[in-house]
Formats: sequence, structure tokens, C-alpha cells
Amino acid sequence: MDEQSIQNAVILGVDTHLDVNVGAVISHSGKLLGTLATATSAKGYTELLTWAGSLGCLRRAGVEGTGTYGAGLARVSRGQGIEVFEVNRPDRSKRRLKGKSDPTDAENAARSVLSGEETAIPKTQSGAAEAMRTISVARRSAVKAKTQAINQLRAILVSAPQEFANVF
Repeated sequence: MDEQSIQNAVILGVDTHLDVNVGAVISHSGKLLGTLATATSAKGYTELLTWAGSLGCLRRAGVEGTGTYGAGLARVSRGQGIEVFEVNRPDRSKRRLKGKSDPTDAENAARSVLSGEETAIPKTQSGAAEAMRTISVARRSAVKAKTQAINQLRAILVSAPQEFANVF
């Protein structure tokens, strides 16, 4: 990277949630350039990345929860050539003492990437391992539904009038 690219580099940090992602962008020197909340959707991901890119050369992002709420954003970011790092959620006891703030959490995510503290590369959620995970989740769900159905039928039989119980 040349000197001009380094001077223009920005880092995106994102605090992810079910319905909204809160992003914060910092410069290469650590100055907060802005925050933005977007919907957790393909349109929201594009809006967030476009906004962050408008503030400088976006090449790195720290995203909380890349295996859950941040999975879609991480996938879209990687597709745009952005290096994504998994950022651990802040310690809850510390957050309670200091107060909860999504913009602050997002800024801290960006700062942890800038400092080199966060180096974990999120899983791509593809390939044989992901296929097996999906099958395993579906199997567990099917077994649970079967068990619930059997338990419901047994409960009905126990409380049903005798003439109906004999039919089964």
C-alpha cells in the first residue's frame, strides 16, 4: 500500500443485532469519522459498506457475531474485497459499568482491528463442514418434533374416554 492509500484508509467496526447493524468508521490514525445504523438486510449491508467506503479506502472491517447476526454482512463484505475480522463482543460486566451503547461498541470493534488486537478470520460458512452442520441442525429439529408429537399423542390417550383409547 502506498502512502496515499494509507492516509486515506478507514476501518469499519460493526455492532450486529437481529434487526439493525450499527457501524462506526475510524481513520488510520484512530479518529472517529462517523456512525450509521442500517437494517440487517442485503440492502442495509450495501448501504453500510457504501457509506463507509465514501469516507475513505475501506479494506478492513471488524464485525461482531460473524457466525450469527453478522454472517450476512461478513459474506457481503468479503465479496467486495474487504478483509473481515471476527470481533469478540465486549465483556457484559464491563458494559454494565460503563453503559451500553451500540455506536461505542461499533467504534471499539473498529479500534480493535486498528490495534491488531483482533486477528480472527471468520468462517466462510461454506463447504462440507457447513453442509454437515446444516444437516445436523435439521436432524435435531426433526427428532425434537417427533418426540413432541409422540408425547402429545400419549397425553391425549391418557385423558381420552376409554372407548377411544381402545381404538388405538
